[in-house]
Amino acid sequence: MVNRQPIDVYAHDIGEEKQASVLSGSASSTEKRLSALFNDYDDPNALRKLAGGIKDHTLHHLDRYLEQTEASLKRNGGHVHFADTADDAREAVLSILKERELTRLTKSKSMASEEIHLNDYLTEQGIEVLESDLGEFIIQLDGDTPSHIVRPIIHKNRREIARSFQRGGIATDYNDDPETITRRARVHLREKYMQAEAVITGGNFISAESGRVVLVTNEGNSRFGMAPSRVHIALVGIEKLVPTDRDLAVFLNLLGRSATGQQLTVYTEFISGPKDEGQPSGPEEMHVVLMNNGRTDVLASNCREILRCIRCSACQNVCPVYRQASGHAYRSPYGGPVGAVLSPILFGDKFPELADLPKASSLCGACNEVCPVDIPIPDLLLRLRDKAKREHIPQPGDLPMAPFATLATSPAIWRTAMTMSKAMNHLPIHVAPVRPLQDWLGQRTLPDWHGGDFRKWLKSRREN
Repeated sequence: MVNRQPIDVYAHDIGEEKQASVLSGSASSTEKRLSALFNDYDDPNALRKLAGGIKDHTLHHLDRYLEQTEASLKRNGGHVHFADTADDAREAVLSILKERELTRLTKSKSMASEEIHLNDYLTEQGIEVLESDLGEFIIQLDGDTPSHIVRPIIHKNRREIARSFQRGGIATDYNDDPETITRRARVHLREKYMQAEAVITGGNFISAESGRVVLVTNEGNSRFGMAPSRVHIALVGIEKLVPTDRDLAVFLNLLGRSATGQQLTVYTEFISGPKDEGQPSGPEEMHVVLMNNGRTDVLASNCREILRCIRCSACQNVCPVYRQASGHAYRSPYGGPVGAVLSPILFGDKFPELADLPKASSLCGACNEVCPVDIPIPDLLLRLRDKAKREHIPQPGDLPMAPFATLATSPAIWRTAMTMSKAMNHLPIHVAPVRPLQDWLGQRTLPDWHGGDFRKWLKSRREN
């Protein structure tokens, strides 16, 4: 697999051009969400509470709904594979392909596959993998990684994309016209669709009642991918189950509005199984890989509410930290507030490496306000900060408090320190080689220090 170097969320500098792309893209999505929800519903919060309650019920009875889902999928002619770990999931996908001697496939957008680095693994095994979502296709061309759950190239602008197409051989000349870029991608991808032998998708939801796998896209790429393919493999996290088909109406109404400000995504597919006999196109086999990969550990933790997440990215779009740092700073496929909670506990063995992520938040609460399933993200961030503190995990930005404790509990030393603090007015701290201090001073001016003056004033008042 590709070895990607981690990026420090506190030191990450994405550049002015990329920062502008992230800021404008996320801000516009937030505004569209607000209009879509409040124009269509008198009380969107009631819908959010309902969705959160359905998710909580499903998670509480997850074992029962997993059994029901398996039975429904098999009844529809599908094959079900349970994958406890990332290795199990990768090996399940590979074994399906190898047993049928399939070497070329297309993929629609899937956060679950990003989570387990499936593309890198399959490529190493001699499988040709092509991302068919336009954003993911560009990411693949550049050897990059997604920086957003819904809009993977939110950190890129059309000029960068045009250069990527020219560099990757998709175009012979530079042209940054959006329509031209899209047309060139369409020509390239349609040829690949027809050559593919299998298609891999994610799954936004699975109805335990009917076994329908629900896919939502705005490009129709999953539909194109399935039409010529012999085998369809859906890689789905076990938290994506919902009890009934009726529940899907709640989540689909919230997902489109929260993610892109649409009443409904352009393509909403309900896939019950492989094609029926006599159908001219469509997969002959359907395999659903239900992946755990740490989700039951999250379910057993005090942050289980994060498993309600429907991957809409509304919390990313509204978050002031995400807007400044972009998704790559979170060192995980899941960026923004949801990633700051999910990543440290989903990848449990990496908690010491990712324990700083919950601190990448102002705790303003905007993420909770926009969450379509009412996840109390600020509360969860605080719980994870507490966990890191109790486990004595050092983090960037932590200051040793023992010296301050000594200072604050010794009146004589405190008075002396306050008096001596006036020396700060004469020290050239603006040239101190401390990056966080320089960043802070670049936007602020420190007032003069007046240590001890208040005590002198109060003493003179008492004497008089």
